[in-house]
Amino acid sequence: MDQIAFGTDGWRATLDTFTDDRVRIVGQAVADYLTEEGHDEPVVVGYDARETSEGFAESLAEVMAGNGFDVILPESDCPTPVTAWAIVNRGCAGALMVTASHNPPEYNGVKFIPEDGAPALPGVTERIEANLREPEFLPEAKQGTIERVDLVADHADHARDLVKANLSDLTVVYDAMHGSGRGVTDELLESAGAEVITLRTDRDPTFGGSSPEPSAENLQELIQAVREHDADFGVANDGDADRLALVTPERGFLDENLFFAAIYDYLLETDSGPAVRTVSTTFLIDRIAEAHDEEVFETPVGFKWVAQGMGEHDALMGGEESGGFSVRGHIREKDGVLMSLVAGAAASEESIDSRVDRLLAEHGDIVADKISLECPDDKKSQVLSDLESEIPDEVAGREVAKVVTLDGFKLLLDDGSWLLVRPSGTEPAMRVYAEAGSKEKVETLLADGRELVSAFL
Repeated sequence: MDQIAFGTDGWRATLDTFTDDRVRIVGQAVADYLTEEGHDEPVVVGYDARETSEGFAESLAEVMAGNGFDVILPESDCPTPVTAWAIVNRGCAGALMVTASHNPPEYNGVKFIPEDGAPALPGVTERIEANLREPEFLPEAKQGTIERVDLVADHADHARDLVKANLSDLTVVYDAMHGSGRGVTDELLESAGAEVITLRTDRDPTFGGSSPEPSAENLQELIQAVREHDADFGVANDGDADRLALVTPERGFLDENLFFAAIYDYLLETDSGPAVRTVSTTFLIDRIAEAHDEEVFETPVGFKWVAQGMGEHDALMGGEESGGFSVRGHIREKDGVLMSLVAGAAASEESIDSRVDRLLAEHGDIVADKISLECPDDKKSQVLSDLESEIPDEVAGREVAKVVTLDGFKLLLDDGSWLLVRPSGTEPAMRVYAEAGSKEKVETLLADGRELVSAFL
């Protein structure tokens, strides 16, 4: 049981550690937690397109049913946000989702999603970890049922009702990266009227021999297809389709910070409300909010904190620079399927490139980037402790005006640029982020950040 630990977004591990026996132990821990909380409603168990995911999901379903819970399984692999929406839509106690998201195919993972469809906060996952034990079933007469159900259709109906998009004038290229967005995101866009050209929409548990991570280097085929087909934009989902990346005709890969800015600006055309962003996400959101007399609330990295902030502040939109976003009226869980439709709605009013050009002209150029430095998990706390006493007075030739300690150390410089150092919640690494008005300044900031952190590694 010492091999099981819930990190930023559930427990992930390579398959030599992520075994069926341990998965069943997690299932029992969740069953005990739900019983302690007085839940007797059904539980959803979803799974992604990995080769082992359905089998692990069936094992979890057996454990939950063995503890008296009726279990809903999807008809086939499906996106994490579809599973999360099913909780709220069907009045369930929560869900277990088997996915390793964007990790390579030799990984798998599992996470618990509570009854509100938002990510579980540490208070919940700590209780689940404390409950880890071998499964123990009730007498057969008291066990629950297991039913296969179509979860996708209800999510699609909700997305269309919420966004109300007419995409009949758009051509979109969709890249599923062989993940669980295939047949879901593309069909949602088509149902709203878009002409959709698809890439990598066959199920391949190896994800074509790479990770299902919608990064610029992994989306070159999508970038080319958007330009070849004169498409309005391209969209890709990660392995479990809770995140997305956009490709535009002029920019190619669109920085997720700029996507956030474009969509928040679009939403503010017809609605009002604050935004919630992580400490690693662009200040461009703040500039747009200020222009509309709105507020921005900053959170630690991790969508669970964004979700909490969205609930506390009735936010119009929440997101993070890694490509996870949600909007008011939806569950507070990142949803790369729904946000693809929102992107289409925005593009039908004004091209994404045009909107981004206008925002940058109005609010100033924004360039952001990040690097990772290897650091064992057991050394991260010491690195932060050492760094605390060595915060410089100047970085990249600019004075450090303020230090934000919400998540690691964020150094706000006197010219509006910033440098952030924080531990990764998913990998043995320290992350260094920077934002400034030019690529050259960002490169200088990252170089200084690398030098600062490397001294303690």
